[in-house]
Amino acid sequence: MADFLDVLGRDARETVDTGYYKAVREMTSSSLSLKEAVLEYRNAPVVAEIKVASPSLGLIRKNADLRKVASAMEKGGAVGISFLTEPKHFGGSLEAFTEVRDQVKLPLLMKDIIVSRVQIEAAAKIGANAVLLIEPLFKRGYCECDVYSMIAYAHSLDLEVLLEAHTEEEFLSALKTEADMIGINNRNLKNMEVNLNVTKRILTKHRIRERLIMSESGIQSPADIRFLHQCGAHAFLVGSSIMRASDIKKKVKELVTAL
Repeated sequence: MADFLDVLGRDARETVDTGYYKAVREMTSSSLSLKEAVLEYRNAPVVAEIKVASPSLGLIRKNADLRKVASAMEKGGAVGISFLTEPKHFGGSLEAFTEVRDQVKLPLLMKDIIVSRVQIEAAAKIGANAVLLIEPLFKRGYCECDVYSMIAYAHSLDLEVLLEAHTEEEFLSALKTEADMIGINNRNLKNMEVNLNVTKRILTKHRIRERLIMSESGIQSPADIRFLHQCGAHAFLVGSSIMRASDIKKKVKELVTAL
């Protein structure tokens, strides 16, 4: 039975076919490492996410100056910035990504529904330091190659990989890869429901010390950061609650200093 993850996978293939990812402005590449930034960070390593819209919330921040948003995130202490470039469901823009790349000195993660090497090439061209891959998209056959080949291709272009899982099965599968970071998405992309206990359930059973684990989605407060840290997460990707804050710098600082 089709669910929202299938919608994302099909639409991603269509977007690739339009040539969207080939019409990019090339940026000077940087050697910043998101993984190293997380490992070296002394406070709570928060990756702040820029997204202007989402399928679950609709428009999140109206008429946002994304350069100012990124600057506020950097000044608030974010260890890196995740930027949604998917245009159909998240209002993303590759051009806006390049503007943010010009604005901040933090590692940037290009977050998209990646199904093709063309998207990996676009990430490298626009100055990304890392890309997000979604493990179940490979299992469902939406990607043009297997997850191992996609990770290897990203690495060949000097991009780190955050490989996202939602279930225990997906998580264990992700651990078998050479992904630089493993993400646990608390949002079920099948039905868009969010539950922080997804991270707890997986990491209580599989306490991982040798891999960097990032908890994603549903993080609202310092208490959430502390809860997920106690569960075993090493880093935290936070989007909507930061983008909806009246004072982004203050919100990021509040989360970063939670531990």
